[in-house]
Amino acid sequence: MPALPAPDFPAEVRARLEADAKEVIARYPGARSALLPLLHLVQAEEGHVTRTGIRFCAEMLDLTTAEVTAVSTFYSMYRRKRSGDYQVGVCTNTLCAVMGGDAIFEELKEHLGVGNGETTEDGAVTLEHIECNAACDFAPVVMVNWEFFDNQTPETARQLVDDLRAGRAVEPTRGAPLCTFKETARMLAGFPDERPGAVEATGGAGPASLIGLRLAKGEAVPGRGADHVIAPRTTTDGPTDEPPSGHPADEAPAGHPSSHDAPQQTSASDDQHPAGPTAEEGE
Repeated sequence: MPALPAPDFPAEVRARLEADAKEVIARYPGARSALLPLLHLVQAEEGHVTRTGIRFCAEMLDLTTAEVTAVSTFYSMYRRKRSGDYQVGVCTNTLCAVMGGDAIFEELKEHLGVGNGETTEDGAVTLEHIECNAACDFAPVVMVNWEFFDNQTPETARQLVDDLRAGRAVEPTRGAPLCTFKETARMLAGFPDERPGAVEATGGAGPASLIGLRLAKGEAVPGRGADHVIAPRTTTDGPTDEPPSGHPADEAPAGHPSSHDAPQQTSASDDQHPAGPTAEEGE
């Protein structure tokens, strides 16, 4: 067990953090609702959530250190140990994995000489696998401090971490310019990004992500004929002429807008086989 109580911040750091914390707390009707941004605030100071940071949050919000610790250890974005200036997360969820995410992660582990959640000796890069970066149409995806680096390969990912460690300029595929993990944590605490042009920089969904939306609006998809367009639904109180597959040659079943809206023959929808517990086992 560590020695208690935790040491406090130096006086000048404490005064600065208190001013920032009071600004954050004032945004909430209940002070304890500010705990998540305050944890980001102390993480922006030290690079991870330390015992000192936990004590500070508890004192500012009139909570126990146990209550603060419970929250800080629940969310993976709060680091429990010293980490690098750049958090490199490789998506290893299903689509990214089969598209090369697993290969990228294995390559970076060997190239950097670290395992999952570990930091290089120079303190520059912390490597971790992430379950989903919500950018499947750009798979495989790597994130650095939550900025996107799309369509990566083992070779490009290796060059990326080499550039980060060498201090060379690195530009995300989309989104704001890259900054350090501490700077990112301060933004997550609710303070503005004051770098010139950073707020204006943005990045939207890719074409593959927007195909479903275009189909739902009745728009044609580039490179495909109009016979692949699904008519937009304009009513929910009766059948439409929409074919079940989106092809004009198909006929929609009576009573349903399309075949995928038809109820399935399950215990929840079939009154001949209602769901519910039985009185005795096997009955």
